[in-house]
Amino acid sequence: MTALFALAASAVAMTLIVGVRYLIASGGFALATRLRHPGLYAGLDRQMRTEIGWSLASTAIYGVPAGIVAWGWRAHGWTRIYDDIHAFPIWYLPVSVLLYLIAHDTWFYWTHRWMHRPAMFRRAHAVHHASRPPTAWAAMAFHPIEAVTGAVVIPLLVFLIPIHIAALGLVLTIMTVMGVTNHMGWEVFPRVLWAGRLGDWLITASHHQRHHERYGCNFGLYFRFWDRLCGTDGGLGDFGRDHARARRRAVPGSAGTGGVAPVRPPAPRRRPRRAA
Repeated sequence: MTALFALAASAVAMTLIVGVRYLIASGGFALATRLRHPGLYAGLDRQMRTEIGWSLASTAIYGVPAGIVAWGWRAHGWTRIYDDIHAFPIWYLPVSVLLYLIAHDTWFYWTHRWMHRPAMFRRAHAVHHASRPPTAWAAMAFHPIEAVTGAVVIPLLVFLIPIHIAALGLVLTIMTVMGVTNHMGWEVFPRVLWAGRLGDWLITASHHQRHHERYGCNFGLYFRFWDRLCGTDGGLGDFGRDHARARRRAVPGSAGTGGVAPVRPPAPRRRPRRAA
């Protein structure tokens, strides 16, 4: 009974941690968006509330398996997580992070493509693509079926690939930051990471924006390797339309647009016809 209580407590605690992490990360980047690109999310209040609702529902789906694994590691030594920095060579620390990111990216690419099969898209993935355009709050806005596919990957990997607890924390931080920034509608990273040679292989918001524009390309999470290998790399997206829309939202008092409305140019005047 004590073990069952400890297991349940770990699952609840991890769910709360995932939820708070989501609110802090998405809320922080949403605030940064408001400061850096005022009006970019104007008129999207209802959509953002929906994104937050789906995301908070996903926190339990992510938190429960993580909590079970965390309890098993602490109580019974399950998993290959280690806390002795000398258990493996120091050089293995960055290698383990890279291995986890590559494995996660591979899992994400193929499950993401599966989610775009017509039946699965209608059943589950359409929830995520209902965000048009996505915002920083859309990072975890998944149908429960899709949330399960994302929630199991790290709990499975810790049984297969040794990783230091601090390195695992770094992996989870990268997951969180990329999940949010890939959906926020602008590039927070230096240009060299998305437009230079590094950008040919790394995924940031510009690359994922194209996926939300066209749906049938750019399925990766961190790296463009699988997209390039499988011919699904659609290049970088264009934030220009959304940013132009934000700049046009300057007329107050329009219903349904969060208090602002797009400015329309005046209709051209017609010259009166001359009498025959």
